[in-house]
Amino acid sequence: MSPQLTLQTPLELPPSEVPGYLEQLWSRDQPNNVGAHTFCLLVWQPAWVEQQLVRTGRLDGPITGVQRTQLIAAGRQAVVDGDLPISTPPLTEAVATCLSHMDGGHTSEDLRGQHVDAALSNLRPRRLITLAPSLDPEQSLETLVAAYCPLPEEGGGTVACGDVVVLRGGKPELQQGLAILGPLLPEELPSWVWWNGALDEAPELLQQLASSPRRLILDSALGDPGFCLNLLASRIEAGQAVNDLNWLRLGSWHQTLAMVFDPPHRRDALGHVVQLDIDVEGNHPVQGLLLGSWIADRLGWELRHSQHNPDQSISTTFQRHDGTEVQMRVSPVPMGQPSIHPGQIVGLRLICKPDNQAAICVILCAESGGCMRLEAGGMASMELIEEVVPVQHLPVEADVSRQLEGGHDSTNPLLAAAAPLAAKLIS
Repeated sequence: MSPQLTLQTPLELPPSEVPGYLEQLWSRDQPNNVGAHTFCLLVWQPAWVEQQLVRTGRLDGPITGVQRTQLIAAGRQAVVDGDLPISTPPLTEAVATCLSHMDGGHTSEDLRGQHVDAALSNLRPRRLITLAPSLDPEQSLETLVAAYCPLPEEGGGTVACGDVVVLRGGKPELQQGLAILGPLLPEELPSWVWWNGALDEAPELLQQLASSPRRLILDSALGDPGFCLNLLASRIEAGQAVNDLNWLRLGSWHQTLAMVFDPPHRRDALGHVVQLDIDVEGNHPVQGLLLGSWIADRLGWELRHSQHNPDQSISTTFQRHDGTEVQMRVSPVPMGQPSIHPGQIVGLRLICKPDNQAAICVILCAESGGCMRLEAGGMASMELIEEVVPVQHLPVEADVSRQLEGGHDSTNPLLAAAAPLAAKLIS
């Protein structure tokens, strides 16, 4: 975290007094400045696993909501100690639920919303509002406000000053306190809502927070797969600007696949695809379905049929322009140490059979060992092309900052085309 110069100690105020206090803050303490003219960011920050790990004494506080190394390691240990499937991602609802049944009464300081990750603070948000639900649903609402500026040696100065607002309490109390948000989000600045939790954990609250024209940042890897894809598709259809972190993490797969078929002698093969197999970590197929839908949309395939199989894979039949069928399958693969993001792709196999030419088999994988499973099944008679995809393992805060830095006020058109098709494949 970059050093921050706090102009005042975080101050607890009654919710009704927060808007008026912030209006006076800059004119009183910074008479020549009204704060950075950038954007406002509203964050849903439950950090359920972190709260439970601290409560059970498995992790030292304070609670920050930041995905630090110690948190991930403690989450992985909880998977083992809780006798969960070894392929369970360490920061998911399953881990939080398991921990909730364990004894513990440890407490720690809660700094969610005050501990701002450097990737976000470097963008100089004008106002950062954090909703921090507590484990106790009966906890009363607390509202904290503070002003901050980056230190001069970090490139800061009064022109980049902003303020933070934290609403902390039980989920029912938070929902009742949402009335103060309207005055806190100036119409002249773009407002983003980062839903940093499972998409199906509080649908009504998400609906209230992420109303258009606010721009929505979500992660379709978090929550029930069907719910995630249907929510993604419906928000895009409604015309809202939607940024999906799960889609962002597909960037390396898009680029590597495009590079494979970039040479002129291979481009024609794309019109002769007959089979597409995608392996994903565990039982969360959303990322695999998004990648398959992107390929299908780009190549103009028409959906014919999709079904769920007993082995939890999803099989789909498409039809090419020339009437030939294409078989696609998204399959779960158990992983001993999965990514913190559920359902990440581990491998892809694409088979092309051009007329009067040798068949081509393209295999992409996240690591060299992952290619072995996809090499089975008569690949010896084809031209085999293998590539290891350089997948970046960035903290989620870094991914969010990439979305904010772009400042887009509309959904990525490729995502807008792929998401509705992916929703059909899982229904």
